[in-house]
Amino acid sequence: MNLVTPDTGLLFWMVVIFGIVFLLLWKFGFPIITSSLESRNKRIQKSLDDARALEVKMQEWTADHARMLEEARKEQSAILREATDAKNKIVADAKVQAQEEADKILSKARTEIAAEKAAALADVRREVAVLGVQIAEKILRKELGDDAGNAEYMDAVVKEVSRQKDSVS
Repeated sequence: MNLVTPDTGLLFWMVVIFGIVFLLLWKFGFPIITSSLESRNKRIQKSLDDARALEVKMQEWTADHARMLEEARKEQSAILREATDAKNKIVADAKVQAQEEADKILSKARTEIAAEKAAALADVRREVAVLGVQIAEKILRKELGDDAGNAEYMDAVVKEVSRQKDSVS
């Protein structure tokens, strides 16, 4: 029995045994192997489909995220613009209010200055009038002397000056 060159009987039995093993595998082994391969293929295909679906969802989520970020940026810029406008309005209102307050204070000061000026002028006029009367009285006393007629004349002049003084005030 030489294995390198088998004789026909050995070859016959090898073919018969191979056929029986092939038939048994065909009947029992191949269906199990093919069903396992098909189920594995289906699982792989399902995983690929799920991966594609997840990839599509991720792209949608990425697009939604980008859109949300853009909206948030727009809202942020709008809020900043509104805040800047509000700040500028508040500053402008404060300037206007400060100017109005300054104008009121200046107007009040001018009014007070004018009133004090008028009062000072009135005081000066009164003092000038009083001094004038006193000077005139001294001059008249010196010139008129002690006559009773002169005393009546001086009283009349004093009354007239005091009336003029009251009308000036």
